[in-house]
Amino acid sequence: MSAIEIARQDLSISQLRAEAARTADAKQARRILAIAMVLDGHSRLLAAQASAMDRQMLRDWVHRYNADGLAGLADRPRPGRQPRLAEAQRSEVAKWVERRP
Repeated sequence: MSAIEIARQDLSISQLRAEAARTADAKQARRILAIAMVLDGHSRLLAAQASAMDRQMLRDWVHRYNADGLAGLADRPRPGRQPRLAEAQRSEVAKWVERRP
């Protein structure tokens, strides 16, 4: 089992745990706690299991943490489905709604 290298050392283990308690996003809090567990010397497998993820997912989150800090542990917005109507069609529908029957 290879070790995960956490390059960021700007927050201590206790500061990470405090940030996890402070965040309203439960998924982000689990990710922060997993990082804290790894820094505390726990195995990668134990940290991943305690945070409801597998080791590969933990490795991916460590890479994002190393790159972006705590902000990297939050879910990024997803693009969503593309609109079915073009901009011109949407403006035409808006005109219909404003005119009313």
